[in-house]
Amino acid sequence: LFFTSLVLALFHCDQIQYTLVPVTGWQDLGTAFLEHKEQIKLLIKQDDDLGVPSYDDIFRDDDDEEGDDSGNESDEGSEPSGKRRRFDEVFIALMSRALYKLRSFILCRWAVIGLTDQWVHDKITHMKYVTDIATMQRHVSRHNHRNEDEENSLSIDCMRISFEYDLRLTLYQHWSLYESICNSCYTSCSFKLWTLNGQKKLQEFLADMGLPLKQVRQKFNSMDMSIKENLRDVIEESSNKYGMKDIRIQTFGVHFGFKNRFLASDMVHAAAALLESAEKDESNSDNFIKALDALSRSNLERLHSGIDLAKKKLMAVQQTVASCICTNLILSQGPFLYCYLMEGTPDVKLFSKPMALTLLCKYLLKAFVHSTRNKRCRLLPLIMAAPKDVDKGTVIVVGIPPESETSDKKNFFGRAFEKAAESTSSRTLHDHFDTSIIELKSEDRSKFLDALITLLS
Repeated sequence: LFFTSLVLALFHCDQIQYTLVPVTGWQDLGTAFLEHKEQIKLLIKQDDDLGVPSYDDIFRDDDDEEGDDSGNESDEGSEPSGKRRRFDEVFIALMSRALYKLRSFILCRWAVIGLTDQWVHDKITHMKYVTDIATMQRHVSRHNHRNEDEENSLSIDCMRISFEYDLRLTLYQHWSLYESICNSCYTSCSFKLWTLNGQKKLQEFLADMGLPLKQVRQKFNSMDMSIKENLRDVIEESSNKYGMKDIRIQTFGVHFGFKNRFLASDMVHAAAALLESAEKDESNSDNFIKALDALSRSNLERLHSGIDLAKKKLMAVQQTVASCICTNLILSQGPFLYCYLMEGTPDVKLFSKPMALTLLCKYLLKAFVHSTRNKRCRLLPLIMAAPKDVDKGTVIVVGIPPESETSDKKNFFGRAFEKAAESTSSRTLHDHFDTSIIELKSEDRSKFLDALITLLS
């Protein structure tokens, strides 16, 4: 979605006509290609010499020369595949060309949101996020400094991007502080809010901050200004006492005038919720266009509706996590953990969507690691399945790597799923661009899992 936004910005800049065709998987891609093959043109061929200067060559400061190699340490030993390396090269080339031509806040905004999306959805490590956001800060600061000149001063109604140390509480500025704490993965897992002891700890935490419950439970915008002024410092001080030393995180805020302020993570959650909206008579293409609209400054109403959907989604995730933990639905299958959501589970329709199920899977594994006493189980990956289409008798299956804050987020389930399906003749559909997500016939689920156990043991 964010890569699409970047490319569309380039097309608008060059006044290039285009047709936008959203696709959800390989089958859609093939169909779209056949329908529009007369219009399709390669932007970049594999052997083309782009002749585009690198981003650092354009924007490098004189004092940056000594730090040229500082960003490569975390990539040692993780050589990307040829396809992935080519995709990265194309993306970097497009980013460099866009910033070379426009040097605009708009493209900085896409880059900021794209990076945040990778972190929110656990596609990069926390250390990688911190390193990349520091690099991004330099470029945003350069734009901000340029716009502070009297000749280039911006109207107060213009968009501004600011680097901030903000709270690791999801959507808290558009929610109540209490609900955000309860439904944020970081705080929910730290307190173990699915237990009575965890609920008691939360009340002690609120008391330690000295915040009245009436203030904590009402919308953030309605809280007293005297409380909001020092709220982040107060929360950080109390969080350190409860072992949450990373409650504040480096991020960016996007401001539209005085009234509208969003964190980059707010926009990520809103866009993801709109992409998988379950509204009737809405196709996947309609949802994609809505999510794209929500990221444009001209449609803030759509962004707010996405935030409302995201809040409902997060509440459903946390309730399902609590239910799975308390009813012991997570089973150890030897080389991996396994959890299946039965038909009739609350919000099970929401989790028939790949992004929602993946988010639930990641949150559930974090919660399980915090709650289990079995040290071996803490090191295992998790496979989760949920009903996809009851009429067709299919389930959606997602596999994620073991929980880790430091190691690379490498996922080998894609190939494992293919081999297990081949060896058992299971009826599967490998249509998602993420190979660790597949669809499977319900009656083939048992033999498919048995094959996975044998394969990964």
